[in-house]
Amino acid sequence: MRILFTLSFFLLLLSSCGKDRSIKIKAINAATEQPYAGLEYRVASSRTAADGEKYRTEASGVLDGNGEAVVNIKQKKGRTYSVRVVEPENTCYNKEITQYFDSPYDVDGTFTFEFAGCSYLTLSVNNINCQGSLDRILFDLQPIYIPNYDNIIPTEKFGCYSNTFIESQVPCGQWEATWEVTRNGITTSHDSIFTINENEHYNFVINY
Repeated sequence: MRILFTLSFFLLLLSSCGKDRSIKIKAINAATEQPYAGLEYRVASSRTAADGEKYRTEASGVLDGNGEAVVNIKQKKGRTYSVRVVEPENTCYNKEITQYFDSPYDVDGTFTFEFAGCSYLTLSVNNINCQGSLDRILFDLQPIYIPNYDNIIPTEKFGCYSNTFIESQVPCGQWEATWEVTRNGITTSHDSIFTINENEHYNFVINY
């Protein structure tokens, strides 16, 4: 009985100590691929107790000049571990502000955070060669580096259409404009890639 008790106590002690784990935290500008230095980070753990969820900070600090940090912790069973980087000011895009151990964002122990600053976009669409009510345009604008960006949706218009759209803030970086024009039963496709710098007011014009 004493041997069994000693073995159980030893196993419990090992479990409570946890295992050593080293992780790497990175932050980059998704628009320029440059590192973000000096951002604050925090590694926390949580567990469900009888009186609710209990949280604990395992590590915290700031990213170095390369926008990176290496953190060593004791990972214990029964706890959920999260990594968070405080986003920089003037941010219009962030990729999953909180990431978790053993999630798809945990790539061999490396957690990469992506941010992009804000800019301003004005889009003008003008039918300068109108042939009548059957003229059609379908247009869309998307930042190239953000998959499934849904702040701007494809728009279809008919006839002698002319309008200006102003987006108060959009992520800076490379964008792609695509538009499809149907006139006199003939459809043509067009596209253009352009770059909006951070804090820039950019005017993109489609004359069709």
